[in-house]
Amino acid sequence: MMDVVKQKQVRPLQKVRLIIGVSMVLLFAWLSLELFSTSDDFKLQRQAIIVGQVKQGDLNVSVDGYGVLRSNKQKLITTQDPATVYEILVRPGGAVKPDTIILKMQDPDLTQQLESAEMELNRQQANFRRQKLANQRELLMEMATLAELTSQHQSLVMRREAQQTLRDQGVVPAIEVKTAELEEEQLAERVKLQEQRIAQLKLVHSEDLTISQELINQAHSILARLAEREAKLTVRAGTEGVLQRLAVELGQSVVAGQELAQVGSSKDLQALVRVSQSKAEQIQVGQSAVVNTRREQVQAKVTRISPQVQEGTIEVELTFVNGVPDSARPELNVDAQINTHQLKNVLYVERPSNTQSHSQQTLFVLEQDIAVPQLVSFGIDAGKFLQIESGISPNQQIILSDTSTYKNAKQVRIMQ
Repeated sequence: MMDVVKQKQVRPLQKVRLIIGVSMVLLFAWLSLELFSTSDDFKLQRQAIIVGQVKQGDLNVSVDGYGVLRSNKQKLITTQDPATVYEILVRPGGAVKPDTIILKMQDPDLTQQLESAEMELNRQQANFRRQKLANQRELLMEMATLAELTSQHQSLVMRREAQQTLRDQGVVPAIEVKTAELEEEQLAERVKLQEQRIAQLKLVHSEDLTISQELINQAHSILARLAEREAKLTVRAGTEGVLQRLAVELGQSVVAGQELAQVGSSKDLQALVRVSQSKAEQIQVGQSAVVNTRREQVQAKVTRISPQVQEGTIEVELTFVNGVPDSARPELNVDAQINTHQLKNVLYVERPSNTQSHSQQTLFVLEQDIAVPQLVSFGIDAGKFLQIESGISPNQQIILSDTSTYKNAKQVRIMQ
């Protein structure tokens, strides 16, 4: 016989309970989904957000920049000869005067050249003195010869005059008088030639001494140049100010033309700031600016705009209006705000996070303890502030902090 399988009957009460249970689970899931999708679950602590208030009035449009204070009078010190740094006396930031020694170097080859030049100068000077004595000795010998010839000539003149007298008396023949006259003329010619010889000899001696003097001058010039080069191994500031940069270290070997240091005046500092290339067209020479030295804010004006673009920025030179402030020093990092123009009677607010000029952004507007999203149109960038074109009213408060996490929320509750 075959066994008959009996099916278990479900009671009506159990079926009802099962249907109610499934319905309750589905209802709970739907309520949970709705609950988590509503904005009431988005909550923020008041101290965790930054709030800004919409203002109305005149708005100064400015361009922000950053840079350093740098002297308009700078001196770059380089080396003239290969050398080795053996002593450093001033470090960057130290105040210097024109004769302040910054560092000392040494060059053995230059020292040897200097010694050789001194010896050469001494040799040329000795040759000059020797040549001068030889010339004087030679001139004295020629002068003695001239004196002897002159004496002989005078004797012949006296002899001829005596013979002429005796001839007039008929005592001496005419031939002897003629002979005496001839000897006198010959000796007079020799005297004349000797005088010319002495004059020519003086010219030769003068030229000879001139050449010797030129050799001395040349040796002296070489020695002076070497001495000047040796003096430059002791590096001095050359101007009053502050040592801005020291490009070498102790024991370092340097080559000709290498930078050693940079000195700048501390009395004519200017701010060299870099601004975004996209905002450079707003800047003009003569515009006012404010330079922040971290200790004070000082009035300045634009005096130069560089045409060169570097890494998307340009350099703007700002000159202090009322003189260099006490807190200023060379190479000090500063911030600057350049006022380009003014917007009359506009709405503006501090720049919200991740918001750009000439764009639309959804911001959360505070209404008591609830923040609701609202589309706002922004206009001109005014540095710290942004112009508001539409979407919000004066005196309303908005959340400036980053609220991108809640961009899909219908509202956010602000907890005290």
